[in-house]
Amino acid sequence: MSGHSKWATTKHKKAVVDARRGKLFARLIKNIEVAARQGGGDPAGNPTLYDAIQKARKSSVPLDNIERAVKRGSGAESGGADWQTIMYEGYGPNGVAVLVECLTDNRNRAASEVRVAMTRNGGSMADPGSVSYLFSRKGVVMVPAADGVDEDALLDAVLDAGAEEVNDLGESFEILSEAGDVVAVRTSLQEAGIDYDSAESSFVASVQVPVDVDGARKVFRLVEALEDSDDVQNVYTNVDVSDEVLASLDD
Repeated sequence: MSGHSKWATTKHKKAVVDARRGKLFARLIKNIEVAARQGGGDPAGNPTLYDAIQKARKSSVPLDNIERAVKRGSGAESGGADWQTIMYEGYGPNGVAVLVECLTDNRNRAASEVRVAMTRNGGSMADPGSVSYLFSRKGVVMVPAADGVDEDALLDAVLDAGAEEVNDLGESFEILSEAGDVVAVRTSLQEAGIDYDSAESSFVASVQVPVDVDGARKVFRLVEALEDSDDVQNVYTNVDVSDEVLASLDD
């Protein structure tokens, strides 16, 4: 039976990965629709759309899906939903601040699902402004760690474009800038021939809360529960998980 058990486990893991990929694809498609609606369907004249398409392609979203999303968003094809962006704020386990960005066509459903995920996983909702002051909108460009690419090379390429810092995350580098400089940073990388995975504006915490292994597990569980909602686009926290704690989670 061990073979069957192993097969069942593998099948289950694959189903989880496929489900998560399905949710990821849906989020990336929504981003494209919204960008096309707000700035038009031509990526050359709409940097936000350009970056949304690039991220979708890097994540293996089929080109046909991308093209249809652009058409729906720009009005060239019917069927686009009236997506609204809503931010919810809350506290997770250990007092970790949580920002939940929803892109939804049903505000009531989104609010209900976020509240349920929070309360069932050790979190609580907070009033607008309670935790958002702990975050600032930043340009974030992710660059895969590759041969010949190090912090110095990246700094040389992007410093004049407005990059504020480069962080070595192991398998990738994170380049932070003001949100308005993200296109300039991305363009500088392209001109330097450096490949990048994604370029977007994101919320970055100014103050972080360190957690132990138990705290990290609880925070990750809450984030996963929130991300299970189709209405949730991004979840931002100010949790600080050390390398030692991460290693313990993998054991």
